[in-house]
Amino acid sequence: MTGGIKATPALADKLKKLGLVRADDLVLHLPLRYEDETSLLAIADAPWGEPVQVEARVVDVSVQFRPRRQLVARVHDERAGGAELTLRFLNFYGSQTKQLEAARDSGRPLRLFGEIRQGFLGPEMVHPRYRVVDADAPLPTVLTPVYPTTAGVSQAALRKLIVTALHDTDLTDHFDDAWRERFGLSAFAEAVRYLHAPPPGAPLGVLSSREHPAWRRIKFDEVLAQQLSLRRAFLARRERGAPVLAAAGALGRQLLACLPFALTGAQQRVVAEIERDLAQPFPMQRLLQGDVGSGKTIVAALAACRTIEAGWQAAFMAPTEILAEQHYLKLKAWLEPLGVRVAWLSGSLKAAAKRAMQAEAATGAHLVVGTHALIQDSVDFARLGLAIVDEQHRFGVQQRLALRKKGGGAGVDSASGKIPHQLMMSATPIPRTLAMSYYADLDVSVLDELPPGRTPVKTKLISDARRDEVIAAVRAAVAEGRQAYWVCPLIEESEKLQLQTAIETHAILSEELAGLSVGLVHGRLKADEKAATMAAFAAGKIDVLVATTVIEVGVDVPNASLMVIEHAERFGLSQLHQLRGRVGRGAHESVCVLLYAGPLSETARARLKIIFENTDGFEIARQDLHLRGPGEFIGSRQSGVPLLRYADLEADDDLVELARGEAERLLHENSAAVALHLARWLGSREELLKA
Repeated sequence: MTGGIKATPALADKLKKLGLVRADDLVLHLPLRYEDETSLLAIADAPWGEPVQVEARVVDVSVQFRPRRQLVARVHDERAGGAELTLRFLNFYGSQTKQLEAARDSGRPLRLFGEIRQGFLGPEMVHPRYRVVDADAPLPTVLTPVYPTTAGVSQAALRKLIVTALHDTDLTDHFDDAWRERFGLSAFAEAVRYLHAPPPGAPLGVLSSREHPAWRRIKFDEVLAQQLSLRRAFLARRERGAPVLAAAGALGRQLLACLPFALTGAQQRVVAEIERDLAQPFPMQRLLQGDVGSGKTIVAALAACRTIEAGWQAAFMAPTEILAEQHYLKLKAWLEPLGVRVAWLSGSLKAAAKRAMQAEAATGAHLVVGTHALIQDSVDFARLGLAIVDEQHRFGVQQRLALRKKGGGAGVDSASGKIPHQLMMSATPIPRTLAMSYYADLDVSVLDELPPGRTPVKTKLISDARRDEVIAAVRAAVAEGRQAYWVCPLIEESEKLQLQTAIETHAILSEELAGLSVGLVHGRLKADEKAATMAAFAAGKIDVLVATTVIEVGVDVPNASLMVIEHAERFGLSQLHQLRGRVGRGAHESVCVLLYAGPLSETARARLKIIFENTDGFEIARQDLHLRGPGEFIGSRQSGVPLLRYADLEADDDLVELARGEAERLLHENSAAVALHLARWLGSREELLKA
């Protein structure tokens, strides 16, 4: 690893915000774009509306006050028949005024870079970059890089630091020439030096689109570092001990015999994959993903059965109390008749009840279901063999790790590094390229088949100008014996967003749907109030449930066949898809109405078009990834994996494929080079890897 950056403490703090701590970080801090200051144009010949560099002498400087205070300078260029240009600075310091006045008085020229546009008094530049130069001052010999920066770190300071880093840092290739040639890659030193300082005439379009061979080398190295770190973490976990949960499967068969449905082929396949993992002496690290309604809960229940039958405990953690309680009630109904002790632990339990449930976990409850309360210091497990995390992307890295660390009770020797198996579940489908890149340290199982009897949900886009028609449709659905959800994005009034609130909507619908039972549930209700409302809705005592997104996942009421989503344009695609999945769970035709308020932005229009045209969660996720990019799609804090800065998952999927295969080989054949490559690209950030 290279040394730290030589900078004052104040500058070092600012650089740290940019992720710049080591000289290697500066080498890999590549330009956003470039400016061509290698040539000068006469003002008379310069094209308008695009960045140009000109040189002229100041003939007049004044501070004007109409229409607002501004610094205005007039400059003259004698070349090409002569031409004048107005410089306008809307934000300026007194020192700038003095500098321009000094240039006027001395006759020294200004070298200006900016766009020429039509102004009130003819051609002008607004806030050009400029410097006072001597006559015939030499021009730069390379294009000027423009870097990502932050307040207090100027481009000039960054350029100086990066030039020093390029000179002082070892830019040697960590892999041999034959390796580079096999993939058609530039040398690393050649690539970074070119990208920091392209020569005059370099193809700016190719550089800005990151299609240049130098960019290909950088992107491949970046993806390779990510793949190497993930696979290394995967192999390291394989070397740690875990309880061998090789039961005969009698408890699982008993559960299946009691169910009113049979497993789909996809569920059977995934259950077999999980049972193979649980029988190994190293910890399972499996991601189970499946679209809304694909039956992930029964798969998790069967994994818990295998664990319990082998004499160990299972823990099941969900991100919200409503979802966790839904799981608890379902698992309790399935498993308690089979003699399984199922405990419930949430933050809202009263102190005495919480202590009792904690005691249950510590003394051997077979299955403990709960929220973040499961990972509190006061919670201990007797023999935790399997940790199940639902909607895993909603938990941070440390939260998932904390649950796995609970496996230090009797029968698990925490000193030897034995840890529980971990099954993570997600109803937000992960596009293939994203899974290859960000989940390369996991085994992935996919439920790609919906259980029979699930009726397709019709999606309708309706302007909120037609609310009366929607309310009439809700009344008609209830008259036919069905129930409905009405989802609102906010609880309290926000003048800025001007959204209908759940509380207001509940009041309005209670009036407009007089004679019907209209319930209300949102995240700020007390836990027992939420539970009572949800139970009443599930029992058919509430006709219409007004709710916030607390009902996004896990809620299962087969008789609910209509969902109205208020201000659908404000929701993300995965949220809309999850919400839509709350209906269509029974035998009746179901409808999801997306109420939107115009005018729609281009992004909102694109989102609504995607959700209207698609019901396949994987296709929706693929298009969502295209709209938002991976950073927003998974979030670095939740994933724990350093986000790719330069490679694009869709455009560079060939590089992801190459790097994935190469990572496996390099880890076995060239561990020394792998260590150097990871040090260059990740440094200490490799510890961010997901739990």
